Amino acid sequence: MLIGGVMVLINGSCDETFSVVRDAFQANFDSGEELGASVAVTHHGKNVVDLWAGSRTLGGDPWGEDTIVNVYSTTKTMASICMLMLADRNLIDFSAPVAKYWPEFAANGKKEILVRHVMTHQTGCSGFPRVITVDELYDHQLCASLLAGMRPWWEPGTAPGYHALTQGTMQAELLQRVDGRTLGTFFREEVAGPLEADFHIGLPVSESRRVAEMDTPGRGVDEMIEAEADSVAYKTLRSCVIDGSEPSTRNWQTAEIPAAGGIGNARSISRIHSAVACGGSVDGVSLMGAATIEDALLRRTYDRDLVLGMGVPYGTGFGINHERLPLTPSEKTLYWFGWGGSLGVIDMDERLTISYSMNKMAPGLVGDSRAFNLIAATYASLEKARS
Repeated sequence: MLIGGVMVLINGSCDETFSVVRDAFQANFDSGEELGASVAVTHHGKNVVDLWAGSRTLGGDPWGEDTIVNVYSTTKTMASICMLMLADRNLIDFSAPVAKYWPEFAANGKKEILVRHVMTHQTGCSGFPRVITVDELYDHQLCASLLAGMRPWWEPGTAPGYHALTQGTMQAELLQRVDGRTLGTFFREEVAGPLEADFHIGLPVSESRRVAEMDTPGRGVDEMIEAEADSVAYKTLRSCVIDGSEPSTRNWQTAEIPAAGGIGNARSISRIHSAVACGGSVDGVSLMGAATIEDALLRRTYDRDLVLGMGVPYGTGFGINHERLPLTPSEKTLYWFGWGGSLGVIDMDERLTISYSMNKMAPGLVGDSRAFNLIAATYASLEKARS
């Protein structure tokens, strides 16, 4: 495939057992659907696919082994891992009210909202109570204060409504209240650092040169879903409008935005997720116990999501498989997608992870065909190996 007159070459390594994944990755480029991207698969904690290709910038600079990119809501998997670690250490109880740890949050009828409601998008606070600018989003204290004072848009616990940005704000405030560190610092010191994973929630300025330029979808996140002006969906996505250009700025890169601002690549996503896939530990680094992961896998709701407009099978902090909406053949699957197409899948039964990051953004909020092709290719590889 030629992009800008240059043949796209697939770089990296791929175990022969998973050669179908490499073929699928190549096919994504051959179809013209990619600019630059990376894909990784781990199996039993070991890298079996680590590929990258294409362009890091719109001008054609190559996507390298150390290229990193904003992955939007795939960041939520990292923030949720931090929260699960707190629960595993008995520092936070998901069944307790948020106000136990964050007293100000009890205002305006929120004293009964549980931490688990935060983890499952059921607080009724799926957006900010007023429209905020992107610059205001970088101010965690302001955002937390706005959420503490707001009145829920629906009765908490009765239905999910995707907390596109606010879940991360609430998780970060809760973590700082019980641990003392910011979520980005906790993540760096307790997760990414010990696992030597090149993923950041709050990127050091020195690493900015490696960040891929986004090829944006040409419209803001508020235009992703058709909704009436008084609907929860409209209010949520209009409460802070982003258009995909923000990750090119130092302000976005250095801010800690736990719901949407994570910067890494497929290799780093899979490295972190591999600890979960392997029961909580990998290569001597323990994040949590297996019982905590089993709890996360329990279905908490499959009601129609008031923002996404469809039934979403939520576990605790992740999407999970559902018999009517199976993402993988495994019953024990944790996952989430990022705006534009990024993906992180954790398969507990197979001790497998699948991760994908890219800089050409598709218009959808919850994945697209490129990621689904890579998932299908991974399981086809496993099936072929067993036959």
